[in-house]
Amino acid sequence: MTLTAADIQRLARLARLQVPESQVPEVQRDLSKILELFEQLTHVDTSGLEPLVHAIELSDVFAPDHVATSLDVEEVLRNAPVHDESFFKVPPVLG
Repeated sequence: MTLTAADIQRLARLARLQVPESQVPEVQRDLSKILELFEQLTHVDTSGLEPLVHAIELSDVFAPDHVATSLDVEEVLRNAPVHDESFFKVPPVLG
């Protein structure tokens, strides 16, 4: 598929890109080559293949949850230089 200079300008406008007139022929040639490569994919026989969501099969990628006891609040706050009841006190970070 060959793209025209008008096609390049339209694509650039839709993608909100500025393509200088001097670069239109180069972009036109590069995008035409890319489209030709994609055109080759239409000739690949995929009739016996199942559609995929991912290229590789993924199983549960999350670590399993384990129930555990929490640290005691008083014990944790003992390490804080400044605290208030059950909260750490830190200097403000936003003006």
